Amino acid sequence: QVQLVESGGGLVQAGGSLRLSCVASRSTFGILTMGWYRQAPGLQRELVASISSTSSPSYADDVRGRFTISRDNAKNTVYLQMNSLKPEDTGVYYCKASYYASAFWGQGTQVTVSS
Repeated sequence: QVQLVESGGGLVQAGGSLRLSCVASRSTFGILTMGWYRQAPGLQRELVASISSTSSPSYADDVRGRFTISRDNAKNTVYLQMNSLKPEDTGVYYCKASYYASAFWGQGTQVTVSS
């Protein structure tokens, strides 16, 4: 089992920045693939960015160049730096940890971008 706790969400104006954090309970954090997902009202949850156990990142097309995912294995933490935020980035952001067929989710943190 892995418990995940997200933080860092909030209300920001368009063009602003936020940094999300997700702390994992598992001591073997380094073997996990970590991801950030976003769910806007009325829409399905979608992948925003992910980072492998070897710190190789990948991004959704609409956030590439604006968002940066990183991890600090010593702190069991994954980050999502979000710059140049747009109103369409609004939603609940969830952290996900994956290891082979197992997946664990955090409770989510709300991000609201006003125009």
